[in-house]
Amino acid sequence: MSSIKNVAIIMDGNGRWAKQRHRPRVWGHVRGSNKVNEIVSESVALGLESLTLYAFSTENWSRPTDEVKNLFKLLKKFLSREKKNLIKNNIKFDVIGNYKVLDTSIVKIIDEIKVKTEKNTGMILSLAINYGGRAEIIDAVNKCLQKSEVNEITEQDITDNLYNPLVKNIDLLIRTAGDRRVSNFLLWQICYSEFFFTDTKWPDFSIEEYRNILNEVGGRDRRFGGIESGSNLKDNQKQANRNLKILS
Repeated sequence: MSSIKNVAIIMDGNGRWAKQRHRPRVWGHVRGSNKVNEIVSESVALGLESLTLYAFSTENWSRPTDEVKNLFKLLKKFLSREKKNLIKNNIKFDVIGNYKVLDTSIVKIIDEIKVKTEKNTGMILSLAINYGGRAEIIDAVNKCLQKSEVNEITEQDITDNLYNPLVKNIDLLIRTAGDRRVSNFLLWQICYSEFFFTDTKWPDFSIEEYRNILNEVGGRDRRFGGIESGSNLKDNQKQANRNLKILS
């Protein structure tokens, strides 16, 4: 499992979980928000460098107005409840996406937690709120154009101007509730991610299943486009550079 250090999760299935139990969708979101704390705590215990959670996409605004309002009420409660734990557990907190359009009380809490945890040195916890992967790449390119006078933008330029450049490329993307798609999430950062799709809906996603997924994926042979395992990636890159010089 040591190779898996940066994890992203699409927390899907809250509404369907509630519907199966003949309860309103908001009940599923309440249970789902409680699950976040368990997975964050376990991620810290497992020594992850970063955990990025898809909380609200730019496309989620198309949901019923009451559901959207309830989602942000839950977000506000979650942030208020977990603020002390984030500080206590040395977690560096961030939000990726345009959260500034949200209610001012939510923006205030987010900014407060970001400031109070900015010097923390532990796991980076990023919540993707009002987030879209394409928008992030476009914004990064525009930042590059504003900052630089060069005619060519490099991969590193874009990486350095993403919403949270401290988060490295994602090692593992997990999606719950059965769908097999990435839904405009971290399109730049998942270029060499391992994917794991589980039928378990988010409110039922257990620490045991989480550990099993990390162990299973951690045992995969990640070659990053080469023929050797990830442990030899640097040597592969050196050889590739030598080959390019020969060909040129």
